[in-house]
Amino acid sequence: MDRPVPTLGIPQNTIAVLNKYQFVFQKKYGQNFLIDPHVLEKIIRAARIESGDFIVEVGPGIGTLTQYLAASARQVVAIEIDKMLIPILEETLNGYDNVLILNEDVLKVDIRQLVETRNGGRPIKIVANLPYYITTPIIMSLFENKVPLESITVMVQKEVAERMKTGPGSKDYGALSLAVQYYACPELIANVPPNCFMPRPKVGSAVIKLTRHEKPPVNVEDEDLLFRLIRASFNQRRKTLVNSLNNAFDIIVPKETVAKAIAGMGLPPSVRGEVLTLEQFAELANRLGEKQKVL
Repeated sequence: MDRPVPTLGIPQNTIAVLNKYQFVFQKKYGQNFLIDPHVLEKIIRAARIESGDFIVEVGPGIGTLTQYLAASARQVVAIEIDKMLIPILEETLNGYDNVLILNEDVLKVDIRQLVETRNGGRPIKIVANLPYYITTPIIMSLFENKVPLESITVMVQKEVAERMKTGPGSKDYGALSLAVQYYACPELIANVPPNCFMPRPKVGSAVIKLTRHEKPPVNVEDEDLLFRLIRASFNQRRKTLVNSLNNAFDIIVPKETVAKAIAGMGLPPSVRGEVLTLEQFAELANRLGEKQKVL
């Protein structure tokens, strides 16, 4: 079956669909629809969509990006929380025989099971213009739930994209930077100004691609402890690392033990978590993990 050429990237076509259904934007869902074909094509190129790909899209809106994905991929599952958009999606995606629309909250969908059932457990690609208010929970849920992923190519708030790819010493460096870089290699694809959306967001946007590591770039014995250390370090980022970890309710290691571990890594007592690399956090987790076994 020949699939239609995408039409919704053209602003007047988007306006016509919205007017036809008298659609009212829901602020609570962070709805900003893309109206720039050049940006849509950049997303498709960056995601490297191929004819055999299984794609999951989060927040398809009226189906603008979905049309582009469906024109290139084998199968697209579009997960949309707003039930008012379902009739619109059924119309705009009518000509595509390879799209499944789910009216669900993505954080309540077992995507791992979905991949197992519909793609034989083989790695998928996530491509989306993500709702900005829920970007981090969605991305971390995909990683933490061990969804078989090849890559995640998403539109996010520019500030969040910068946070994902930055390194130690930057004001944007934090728990999200380390978590994303533990699971994937981030690549900033393009900055996208507000006039590429309807309605225009108040912030700048960016397309970022996260290519999943085949295995984590660091060796760590206790992944859960690693992330507890990272979270504790940035919960009170102006405190020294020793004090931040000592104040954390879920790290049961004496303060002097933490201080010895940090000194054993050749770091000064006054060091803050914001200057440690992922490798250093992994080493600290391994050192403290051994101490916990003794306790």
